[in-house]
Amino acid sequence: MSRDPIDYGALDAGRDCNYWALDRTLQRVAERAYPEADYDWAAERLDWLGEQTGTRIADNSEAVERHPPELDTYDDMGEVLNHVEYHPALADTELATYCEFGLAHDVFHAPEGRDEPLGLTHAIAGEAILSYADPGFVCPASMTVGAAIVLDRFGRDDPRTERYLDALTSDDPDEYVEGAMFLTEKQGGSDVGANETTAVATNEEGVYELTGEKWFCSNIDAEGTLALARREDAPEGTKGLSLFVVPHTLDDGGTPRGEGDDARLNDQLYRRLKDKLGTLSVPTGEVELRGATGYLVGEPERGFEYMTEMLNFERLSNAAASVGIMGRCLLESKVYAADREAFGQTIDQYPLMRRDLVEMSVDYEAATAFVFAASRLLDDYREAVLAADTVEEAHQSEAFRLMRMLVPVAKLRTARESVETASYACEVLGGNGYVSGFTTERMLRDAQVLPIWEGTSNILSLDLLRVLAKQASHEVFVPAVEERLDAAADHPELADTVETVRAELTDLQTAMGTLATEDRDYAQLQAKELANYVYDVFSAAELLAMAAEDLEAGDGRRALVAREFVRQQFGREEGRGIASGDRLPLDHFDAVVRYAVVDPADLSTAETAPADD
Repeated sequence: MSRDPIDYGALDAGRDCNYWALDRTLQRVAERAYPEADYDWAAERLDWLGEQTGTRIADNSEAVERHPPELDTYDDMGEVLNHVEYHPALADTELATYCEFGLAHDVFHAPEGRDEPLGLTHAIAGEAILSYADPGFVCPASMTVGAAIVLDRFGRDDPRTERYLDALTSDDPDEYVEGAMFLTEKQGGSDVGANETTAVATNEEGVYELTGEKWFCSNIDAEGTLALARREDAPEGTKGLSLFVVPHTLDDGGTPRGEGDDARLNDQLYRRLKDKLGTLSVPTGEVELRGATGYLVGEPERGFEYMTEMLNFERLSNAAASVGIMGRCLLESKVYAADREAFGQTIDQYPLMRRDLVEMSVDYEAATAFVFAASRLLDDYREAVLAADTVEEAHQSEAFRLMRMLVPVAKLRTARESVETASYACEVLGGNGYVSGFTTERMLRDAQVLPIWEGTSNILSLDLLRVLAKQASHEVFVPAVEERLDAAADHPELADTVETVRAELTDLQTAMGTLATEDRDYAQLQAKELANYVYDVFSAAELLAMAAEDLEAGDGRRALVAREFVRQQFGREEGRGIASGDRLPLDHFDAVVRYAVVDPADLSTAETAPADD
């Protein structure tokens, strides 16, 4: 990693560049989240993807944005066609992602040059980079990996479902397929247990006919689609749902792509595509299942349990997309501010703009730190599954209990912050930021779906309450925070900030205890506040632990970031800080925004007291 400050004025815009090379924040958190040997190998691949995304994939994405997918439901004779027409540029992005980079392949099969597959963190990092150019495409990319996670664990006992696993994780241009998740129904929404789609057994064991309506189906024509349905006489609610692979096409020859001579459409109708605000590159539509063939995954009536394994990854993928949008919008803002002249100097020289860019940078540092800490836990849980005899045993692991607490919080907070960051980036660019072709307008439209996909903020907040009650995740959360604070406590430059976060951790424990003893309505009323409190405390602890590591390596930059994050989240300064004399955005702009190295010895002068003239 280069230690020289980045000259954003050398760029005309956040295009035709290497997003990985320019994002030292992402590099640092990925390095910490990967096992060391994995990162040494993966960094070159991420660098390749960063270069491709900043050039080739960005070009593809702009073409697809101008020519989004279109659906032909019927042919000229009125027969069901279910054909989605894509711009050829999207096929090239798929080729780069699935075959050349190996997004799904490399976390299930050892890539060339390695003896073992990589962790899911590798996919999360790849999705964050891809979201710099096309957050919409990351939806099918993440569902491809997510569907493979489910089939890898629960679909290997049936050759019919295993062949879809093989195709979902293939890096062969002639064999790979994408995944999808048909979950939402009009009357169900977040209440998945209200789903009405039925599954009727056929004469062939494990093969069912599915009938019902799915209301929000992204990547509508995917061959590796997973769908929930209720078998005859199954219980009501989520406990009665089973999971099925429902292909776009059927092929008696067993080809998941349905390209054989006997290939035919499955019995479903793609009614229409949604006219969405953003994420235009992924077709989202309504599907009527009309006795569609579905292959049972695993055991019946365990479908919702299986789907939650995918949902954990999907929520982190949503957070990765948020991180990518924040990173791209921050990059566009930095470049524009370094290039745009007003009243005789570039606008990044003005104090208010410096403050804005510092605050955006600190928010981004916290978001990436939180997301990749959660990603590492997801990989640790995956290892626990391999070591355990049962799923229930794996769910007792510390990794699972902490992961289940952090993942919904990661998705909740980063989704909202991606919208706020994209919105303010539009303001930084002025009128251009509101106009198509200048990136920020599109990023804002694409970001707006992220608080909705994979669970709204309210649903995620309630999930946090559920995890605290069912998994007692606070019992592993508190030691995890304390461990990080202890790692930073011996550094004088961080000591005061560590004590501030320790006090907040104590208050957070009190808040958790209060909600555990209050009535249900009050607990739900405060659930979102609790989720944000968890995010702030854990992010602060993670940033402090990273700052301690960086100090030992001779760089105090992240110490400034950690201290500023804690001040922003927990500061109770008189007069809203106006009288505090805080000059950090002026005195340390290059460090926080341009990644200039800070000598740890200089941190004593970086407090909030006014600088000497």
